[in-house]
Amino acid sequence: MYDQLGRNLSITNPINRVVCLVPSLSELLIDLGLDSKLVGVTKFCVHPQDLRGSKVVVGGTKSIHLDKIAALNPDLIIANKEENSQEIVASCASLAPVYVSDINNFDEFEIFLKDLGILFNIKDRTDALMRNFQNRLDNFRSKYKSLPQRKVAYLIWKNPLMAAGGDNFINVILNELHLNNIFENKAGRYPEVTESELNDADFIFLSSEPFPFSEKHIQEFKDITKTKILLVDGEFFSWYGSRLLLAFDYFDLLLNDLK
Repeated sequence: MYDQLGRNLSITNPINRVVCLVPSLSELLIDLGLDSKLVGVTKFCVHPQDLRGSKVVVGGTKSIHLDKIAALNPDLIIANKEENSQEIVASCASLAPVYVSDINNFDEFEIFLKDLGILFNIKDRTDALMRNFQNRLDNFRSKYKSLPQRKVAYLIWKNPLMAAGGDNFINVILNELHLNNIFENKAGRYPEVTESELNDADFIFLSSEPFPFSEKHIQEFKDITKTKILLVDGEFFSWYGSRLLLAFDYFDLLLNDLK
């Protein structure tokens, strides 16, 4: 089979030992009942809460300990185009087949789920999860179909000031919330922006990740703009695994705050 970058995967042995370098997908593997097969994770794989205590931590998403991964003797390593570098993928490929995911919208999430169903022979579980997600998405869309369009700036970094652009999963979620990303057409997936540009938005979202925006930063932005500022949970906007099933309850609360 092929991964989401079109790379051919040559897998000859049953997959019993998996290293996952993508936090959202580690959580997904657990929720699909693959806990016993997952042997290695990153330090950012924080869901479920006890995950890092029960698995071997092999580094971060940008810097790995190849020797730790090698010692785990994995049958498969799961990576991501955005979160892991080409160098990491290449070094891991010397140890085991590497499936590189590339998920920027719901269709690509479904493709990844189908591939997991094939790789682990769990098509019934992956199909059920996708149906569950689609039902929740359909209900959410129906509930908010009359919601007016408003403009938002979704900030992911403080110095330099960076925002979510158009070509990423965050932008897909913003569109579902009837929020027009003012940086959707700005060059780059996560472009640098200026303070003055923020005045074009109705709302400024300060994401909890990758930069850990917190309450103390709200006042800093109030000093430079009159736009309404809210802290948001970045996991619900950018984790494209089973966390999506929890996201719509969170978005209900968030949209209520925007009234």
